[in-house]
Amino acid sequence: MTQLAQSGGLQGSNPVINISIFVAFVVVTLVVVLRASRTTKTASDYYAAGRAFSGPQNGIAISGDYLSAASFLGIVGAIALYGYDGFLYSIGFLVAWLVALLLVAELLRNTGKFTMGDVLAFRMRQRPVRAAAATSTLAVSFFYLLAQMAGAGVLVSLLLGISNPVGVSLVIAVVGVIMIIYVLVGGMKGTTWVQIIKAGLLIAGAGAMTLWVLAKYGFDFSALLQGAVDKAGADGQRLLEPGAKYGTSEISKLDFLSLGLALVLGTAGLPHVLMRFYTVPTSREARRSVVWAIFLIGLFYLFSLVLGYGAAAMVGPETISQAPGASNSAAPLLAQALGGPVLLGFISAVAFATILAVVAGLTITASASFAHDIYANVIKKGEVSDKQAEVRVARITAVVIGAVAIVGGILARNQNVAFLVALAFAVAASANLPTILYSLFWKRFNTTGALCSIYGGLGIAILLIVFSPAVSGSETAMLSGVDFQWFPLENPGLVSIPASFFLGWLGTVLSGEHDEAKYAEMEVRSLTGAGAEKASSH
Repeated sequence: MTQLAQSGGLQGSNPVINISIFVAFVVVTLVVVLRASRTTKTASDYYAAGRAFSGPQNGIAISGDYLSAASFLGIVGAIALYGYDGFLYSIGFLVAWLVALLLVAELLRNTGKFTMGDVLAFRMRQRPVRAAAATSTLAVSFFYLLAQMAGAGVLVSLLLGISNPVGVSLVIAVVGVIMIIYVLVGGMKGTTWVQIIKAGLLIAGAGAMTLWVLAKYGFDFSALLQGAVDKAGADGQRLLEPGAKYGTSEISKLDFLSLGLALVLGTAGLPHVLMRFYTVPTSREARRSVVWAIFLIGLFYLFSLVLGYGAAAMVGPETISQAPGASNSAAPLLAQALGGPVLLGFISAVAFATILAVVAGLTITASASFAHDIYANVIKKGEVSDKQAEVRVARITAVVIGAVAIVGGILARNQNVAFLVALAFAVAASANLPTILYSLFWKRFNTTGALCSIYGGLGIAILLIVFSPAVSGSETAMLSGVDFQWFPLENPGLVSIPASFFLGWLGTVLSGEHDEAKYAEMEVRSLTGAGAEKASSH
């Protein structure tokens, strides 16, 4: 705590209150997960919550799954420091849901069963495309998990006053163990209820802080903006104009375009988001769930605009940038300025709850993909005699993934994790989305095209990020002491996404094989839902 107090960051924080509120959340959610486990018996229960959730319930859970700690802490901090440019993150994340609603949600629910591999395998050779889909899913999930676990380490040192490496590592391990328990015991049903509770807490907490901030300025948003400008000093006007983060150089403009492309297209390819569409009974409920998610996520991002400028006005960009965790401390510092240690304790608990809910969703997605696609359909060739064997493999996989995430989070606790999130979105947009869209809408698309698109998009995205300024050659790079970067953009989306679409087209055209009858059947099912329940019942 001494280190934090000396830094001028979260002085006055009360770790006892923070931990108490967090423990209360964990106890309540564990009780909910245990109750949910009583009805988790079949593979459909474990992977898709028995398809028992309504559209509104699933929409709330999707918002809980999607609004990660990066959304809460990162965007508020970005707006507080960069104003206009920071809010562009919110716009990208929200607009992405229109792509999911119009092109993916309903069609995916009608066609698939548990995973993305189901959609691809419907009209292609089962084993190679399932292996490719599982590889892509595990890659996206792992890097997203790593970022969340490393983020937990940052939050620990920032909010609970634990600054020594052993203490931070211990809390990362505790977060990982709790997450594994959620997944093992409750499956998708328990995880969904955790996400619903967390979404309610996060949106309610952000809403209360928003009203509090606006009340301080007489519910006059213009007065709030003026307060932010005044607090920022001589160059405060830059908070209201574009260019504070992404300058006027050509590389900056291309980097912004690349990031925006990855954010807008990546969401519809994120495996843990796609899997949520299988937890509802009909395609109509899948559509409703996305509408609810868009409303709640949009509402939260409007709150983030007020909170970001509120932090700039009440705390100040200089204080935020000098605090432990820099921009990530904007929301906690604002909470402390508004309501003291108690509100700070609630917000810190919500931040931890956010991490728990997101990593639980990622873990069950990765374990389901391995058990259903690799074990059941590649290794066992779709002939699993024991119906419970697949669920057992999924649970074992969840433990392994959880352990790897804990170790990775501990190793990366002091690293820049922004590139990990960028990598997850870039891989999802590069490997998953082109393949899904081609499968749903292009009748000539075939197995060779799918493999070229997935492995090509995955390989290109990872290669370009490894040799980008996000990893080496810049002050904010993960490996700050070395310089082997040659790709100028921090996010590879501008190159890797079109390349993946091109490779999918090229592989399809060169191989020439396709099954028009299967495509016709898939098209009818995806658009009407005819036969979808039969596909999900065996």
